[in-house]
Amino acid sequence: MVMTVTTIPSTAPPSLLYNIAHRGARSLAPENTMAAIEKAWRVGAHGVEVDVSVTADGELILFHDDLLTRTTDVHLVFPKRTEQPVTAFTWEELQRLDAGSWFLESDPLGEIGEGNVTPSEQSAIGGVQIPLLEDVLVYVKSKNWYINLELKELPAPQTGFPVVEKVLQLLGKMQFPSENIAISSFVFEYLRQIQRTRPDIEVNALIGFPGSGVQDWGDFEFDIYNANSAYTDEEQIKEALARGCRVNLFTVNNPNEMIRFRKAGADKLITDYPQILKDIFL
Repeated sequence: MVMTVTTIPSTAPPSLLYNIAHRGARSLAPENTMAAIEKAWRVGAHGVEVDVSVTADGELILFHDDLLTRTTDVHLVFPKRTEQPVTAFTWEELQRLDAGSWFLESDPLGEIGEGNVTPSEQSAIGGVQIPLLEDVLVYVKSKNWYINLELKELPAPQTGFPVVEKVLQLLGKMQFPSENIAISSFVFEYLRQIQRTRPDIEVNALIGFPGSGVQDWGDFEFDIYNANSAYTDEEQIKEALARGCRVNLFTVNNPNEMIRFRKAGADKLITDYPQILKDIFL
């Protein structure tokens, strides 16, 4: 991605943790893999945002889509099961999949073509696997880093899986520091459940994504909103701040938009290009 980056002072923005890598540094490595998370750390992101899913046998993993087709070689390994959701596969089955080669083949955000992914990095990407959430949390904790876990409604056959309870159990078992984590969701009942059982964990209400059923700020029930930047303007941010809320924005990839939203008072910016956002605010 060719961009002209203008560096501006960071004295005005409200948060020191503003640069959050979307699904890891997904412009430089395959999303929601350890490769993308480690790359986000190396380029200087303040934290990562990732998506939590679950296997058929109840293992918490990182994965975004319902289907495996976009980001794995499921069509080669399980050619008769390409229409089955990720939740229909066991952890052992998912370990057989290559979750990295698609990135090399498609170069989804053009950074390989721009020469921003080295040959050695490319050779390491092929064959990377879908990770367990626990392994990701171990890495983040070891760095004293920040992570935002997005919890989605799970597809069948795991629609009724108690994802909130299982995530909170894992965080408790690991003694993961609550100041280094947030949990976000379009499913507001998930967030209310967390507030009731672990009020020390920050929750972020996701809004503004077409088809989510959650398009606006409602009655400003929550303290922190993660809003879709494509449907958010300065006036909305100003109103939310006046209501005592904090505003994070996704997915902010244009440098001018990064500057615009930080000046407007946005807290965290979730971006596919943490390497660019890092260079804007010094």
